[in-house]
Amino acid sequence: MDIFEAEIDWLRREINKHNHNYYVLNSPTISDREFDDMLKRLETLEAEHREFFDPLSPTQRVGSDISSGFRQVAHHTPMQSLGNTYSIEEVEEFVRRCRASLAGNDITIVGEMKYDGTSISLTYEAGRLVRAVTRGDGTKGDDVTTNVKTIRSIPLQLEPGDWPDTFEVRGEILMPWKSFDALNRERAYNEEPLLANPRNAAAGTLKTLNPAEVARRNLDAYFYFLVGDDLPFDNHWDSLQAMKRWGFKVSDHAKILHTIDEVKAFIDYWDTERKHLEVATDGLVFKINNYADQRTLGSTAKSPRWAIAYKFQAERALTKLRFVSFETGRMGVITPVANLEPVLLSGTIVKRASLHNADILRQLDIHLDDYLYVEKGGEIIPKIVGVDLSQRRPDSRPVEFVTHCPVCGTQLVRAEGEAAWVCPNRNGCRPQITGRIEHFVSRKMMDIDGIGEETAEQLFAVGLVKNIADIYDLTEDRLEIVGRVGELTSRRIMRGIEASKQVPFERVVFALSIPNVGETVAKKIAYAMVDIDRLMNADVETLTSIDEIGNVIAESVIDYFSDPDNRQIVERLRAAGLQMAISPEARAAVSDRLKGKSIVISGVFQHHSRDEYKKLIEQNGGKNVSSISRKTDYVLAGDNMGPAKLQKANDLGIKIINEDEFLKLIE
Repeated sequence: MDIFEAEIDWLRREINKHNHNYYVLNSPTISDREFDDMLKRLETLEAEHREFFDPLSPTQRVGSDISSGFRQVAHHTPMQSLGNTYSIEEVEEFVRRCRASLAGNDITIVGEMKYDGTSISLTYEAGRLVRAVTRGDGTKGDDVTTNVKTIRSIPLQLEPGDWPDTFEVRGEILMPWKSFDALNRERAYNEEPLLANPRNAAAGTLKTLNPAEVARRNLDAYFYFLVGDDLPFDNHWDSLQAMKRWGFKVSDHAKILHTIDEVKAFIDYWDTERKHLEVATDGLVFKINNYADQRTLGSTAKSPRWAIAYKFQAERALTKLRFVSFETGRMGVITPVANLEPVLLSGTIVKRASLHNADILRQLDIHLDDYLYVEKGGEIIPKIVGVDLSQRRPDSRPVEFVTHCPVCGTQLVRAEGEAAWVCPNRNGCRPQITGRIEHFVSRKMMDIDGIGEETAEQLFAVGLVKNIADIYDLTEDRLEIVGRVGELTSRRIMRGIEASKQVPFERVVFALSIPNVGETVAKKIAYAMVDIDRLMNADVETLTSIDEIGNVIAESVIDYFSDPDNRQIVERLRAAGLQMAISPEARAAVSDRLKGKSIVISGVFQHHSRDEYKKLIEQNGGKNVSSISRKTDYVLAGDNMGPAKLQKANDLGIKIINEDEFLKLIE
């Protein structure tokens, strides 16, 4: 493979993964700047090497937030994304390019806030809201009308006015900082993971299947674009003013700009002033005002040529390091954490930031009492990005990584080639034990409601739960001695414990906290081994014969079950009534009919959801893949299969099968 082709292929896979994290999981793992840099690099490579063009490249589409829980609706006019930049010079180039394309015509520009929420399109007919659809993949999205109706700032019926009979307004669903902080306080009280930022909170809330919960979270919405076949205005500014008259929430901060100097002044002002707004923003948008000019400039496949988004640099602050703490995780990994003088970043107070491992601590060269630069790229997770050496004391000493566990005092070990230092005292180190308890009861594992981080610590402290098997010895009477666990919580915990006995075997395997065994691996080995006895007695050869299971995972499983304490815990869990084998019904559904087959799923289905088809593929030995290549064996196609995907499958001679053919294939 050509070196440029290899980089293009890697970038496409990485960007698709991050699109999925952002739009589907609402859980981004990199900053907006890092994502934009990757996308820009891919765009550059594709422009320079057109022989590697692929219509399915992420540069040709808008990231998707489509959820299987909602009906999908096609957009009358595609919802494109905006090209963006972090450079004032590139905004200046955008203005020059537009002027040149418009033969030097005098142009006006509308500067607007770029709100950081989730995009929405509302359709009104005869002044009544008839449909609310998310952006989705740009051509179709999820119908979330019922949820949107709960947002009080959105008009359901317009007052009499000069609005067209049928039109769309497009904007952003937001969670104000005040609502976001209240929601996180509630989640902290209920011992639930805190939400990363208001954008993710708004997106997740909008996809909640319970409209009452959506209403309770106090979402808001701002609108910035009018779409229709017969609009009564010839420019964007007049449309914004009309939307205000009709009852839509439109920013008061939009402004008409005539020169690049006015554009720069607009950027300079909002770079700092945005921090005082009630909702999150991550940049500004500049649009050519006149609609005729917009039509002349046109669009690319992905974004309009008449608009550009200027994104603010990740917010950075300088603050003093108070001390570095070393924290022991569930698997014994020691993580250094910078404890900082409190500093305000992107609407929240930052007091701590992970330094990840010894190598990163050494690379940053952090000394005691240093002043550190901390960023919240994309308003997600704070990270240390550098040291202000000008403020370092001449006699300051580097922060040394600990040699022994900060909790139990055991000497740390480090596997060859690994970055992490680990406490090997698995069964005698408090944070490892309480971490495993917390993991065991979590939603994706045994789903025992009422036991969070604090409760797990308290149960361990009073001696009620010293390992995960002790959970099944709890009673309401015993729980009375635990602080903050009242009568209602005790009952909830006991109901959760009883219900957990029906949790399927593959989740039990995941809940055991076997090193290197995550959710997907747990499912693979559970279905391959069928029951706990075969799993406990499996050798390396047996385990590595399972698809995608290598020596590292196999040895982790064997090491885990070679520990008598772990075997005893498993036997106690068995005696408590947990599922220790794949159920007969699930086993009957398992086969090797698709063994070695790679299958791409595309389209909308009638008999089962996409997730159900993915599960059927796995249960029958097949492998789900996201993109079509020469290694693909089948494309499972539903309605509305993407034309580009269909074309590529035909070009490569990949067999396309429908739902009925697939179900017949697996009998």
